[in-house]
Amino acid sequence: MQRIRKGDQVAVLAGRDKGKRGEVLRVLPADNRVVVQGVNMVKRHRKPTQGSAGGIEEMEASIHVSNVAHIDPDSDKPTRVGFKTLEDGRKVRFSKRSGDVLDR
Repeated sequence: MQRIRKGDQVAVLAGRDKGKRGEVLRVLPADNRVVVQGVNMVKRHRKPTQGSAGGIEEMEASIHVSNVAHIDPDSDKPTRVGFKTLEDGRKVRFSKRSGDVLDR
């Protein structure tokens, strides 16, 4: 089970974009990386093809999962993630800062 999933709100802890926040767009578990909206923006020069006009595109590059942290729903600060099993048998993620369940 992964600590960070698509759709989670995270804060960047280290690097060029330290302090920025955004939503996780993609998770790359094989590489331990995530793509966060508006973070680690890079420019790519694309040739024109039949389907697209080409030019300089700006897009998000991946960032290592160790450099991001969940945003706690209560305090709106970065938090670590833990796992616990509920009474009905479901394994869920919870915020270590407040104890709130992060899963829907």
